[in-house]
Amino acid sequence: MIAPDDAALARKVAETAGDILMTLRGSGLLAGKALGAAGDAVANAFILAVLREARPTDAILSEEEAADPARLANARAWIVDPLDGTREYSEGRADWAIHVALSVDGRATAGAVALPAQAHTICTAGCTPPGVQGGRIRMVVSRSRPAAEALKVAAALDAELIPMGSAGAKAMAVVRGEADIYLHSGGQYEWDSCAPVAVAQAAGLHVSRLDGSPLVYNCANPYLPDLLICRADQAERVFAVLRGPE
Repeated sequence: MIAPDDAALARKVAETAGDILMTLRGSGLLAGKALGAAGDAVANAFILAVLREARPTDAILSEEEAADPARLANARAWIVDPLDGTREYSEGRADWAIHVALSVDGRATAGAVALPAQAHTICTAGCTPPGVQGGRIRMVVSRSRPAAEALKVAAALDAELIPMGSAGAKAMAVVRGEADIYLHSGGQYEWDSCAPVAVAQAAGLHVSRLDGSPLVYNCANPYLPDLLICRADQAERVFAVLRGPE
């Protein structure tokens, strides 16, 4: 069951964690890997403290915490990535994010993705579809390791590649109409995609595994290696390329 204010809670927690991270980075006290490690730790501590206070009976799965097997018996599980794109954050870039999402019965339902360095947060409540874009298809891909499947689809669709950092930043580029397709196959975990998927679904986008199956959360093994978020009118074109010749 979803509470009326779950989305509002996700948004407030993500935004406030973003403020904390921006303050830490702006202090100039840390840099490089030390800054990234401190950012992960402080954001995680804040998010978990707030969620445990606000939703004491819910389970929590965080990238920065050992997974508690007891969460599997709980229909409601918050799945969070306190700092998605630690490297980008520590390098002073803007393409990093904070993910706060609620999974109910294995499905991403409510959530928010904060992009603090871009002064923007997108939440499942009030999320609107991106505007119609003409011209060449745009695909967001990893800055350093574009997935082979993404490159294959881009070549087949003559898509423009847009290198970007964190998974949340890439997914929100599609939600915001700055890109049309985000395809990932290089390995992720539930915290990498739960909040972006919840927001993308709320915006009316297509979300699935690369074989078209649904994304399921709060599993015993949180590894969830592939993901497709795209405009609904592009989904079948992507699947056709992935399937190859009939």
